[in-house]
Amino acid sequence: MRVIGLMSGTSYDAIDAGAADLSLDGDSLVLKPLGLVSEAYDETLREALAASLPPGATSLAEVCRLDTRIGQAFAATAVRAVRELCDGRAELIASHGQTVYHWAEDGRVHGTLQLGQPAWLAEATGLPVVADFRSRDIAAGGQGAPLVSLVDLLWLRGRPGTPVALNLGGIANLTAPDGTAFDTGPGCALIDAAARGFSGGRLSYDVDGALAGGGTVHEPLLLRLLEEPYYALPAPKTTGKELFHLGHLRDALSGVGTLPAEDVVATLTMLTARTVADAVSTLGATEVIASGGGTRNPVLMRMLGQRLPGVALRTSDELGLASAAKEAYAFAVLGFLTTHGLPGTVPSATGARHARVLGSITPGRDGLRLPPPAGQRPVRLVVE
Repeated sequence: MRVIGLMSGTSYDAIDAGAADLSLDGDSLVLKPLGLVSEAYDETLREALAASLPPGATSLAEVCRLDTRIGQAFAATAVRAVRELCDGRAELIASHGQTVYHWAEDGRVHGTLQLGQPAWLAEATGLPVVADFRSRDIAAGGQGAPLVSLVDLLWLRGRPGTPVALNLGGIANLTAPDGTAFDTGPGCALIDAAARGFSGGRLSYDVDGALAGGGTVHEPLLLRLLEEPYYALPAPKTTGKELFHLGHLRDALSGVGTLPAEDVVATLTMLTARTVADAVSTLGATEVIASGGGTRNPVLMRMLGQRLPGVALRTSDELGLASAAKEAYAFAVLGFLTTHGLPGTVPSATGARHARVLGSITPGRDGLRLPPPAGQRPVRLVVE
């Protein structure tokens, strides 16, 4: 089955579409990557989205407009992926949508909201669409994240030692071989917020780590940031930009005075490296396989490597999955599992009471024709 996975992460910079040819072979799920296309949000939509996210305020009217416009943007990217990556012969769309709020309170997740109405994708492509993946896990008592943990566990099974998968998106998360998975805290969220704030919106992220590379870590600010209670919470746990946003940084800066932009960004980069490395150390990792936008920041990767002596640090590209496309491929896998009646969660990773089939399905142009249910969930992922 040719599936297109669509993803826009907490950095909300672009929509990634990863196409994969997926099939079941005994107890293995075989994934053949077909490529990635990426479309940046147009600036007007990106600004409207940014203004509506915490700590900003919004209205139901604006939420409705964003749901429609994001859905149309996802649909345009899906149409391009069907044409360019699948020669017009895709069979399923799996859309994560755009997370705008993750309702976490008192150590529990009570709800989540991803925008990008799937009806626009079904209408534009004519294909069935699986969307709204996180809600079912939350209804079953889980955190709704990190959902890529199932794919990581299948993919890393059989590797020697204790391999740990790391995603360095806006929020960083880990998956360990025993099924432990959690968000460690900010990946690039605070770095991006600082880059935008200090540049007056000219920069959306620290390009090539240039700001961090030109600064010095400010220890008092770092210690103040590390006082955030989230870091001490036990797994499973999840977080988002509801916590780690520009206001969070401003609160920390209020206690240390005025600093050069480069020093602030260097300190935030070390915050990510330190909180990730501390979490990795608790898992006894012998190898960390990283993916996500943060892998393109050489200063962040260098700081992380320095804090993980004796642990091999590599990117998912070395194992056959492009780091920029890995999350899109992961949601393609989750959509494939859903259409085959197979669970897409690991209770130990999300904290749910039971593994559940995820998502809601919007029929395509020819109605809904699902494949026969599969007998058992695969135990490994093979990347061709």
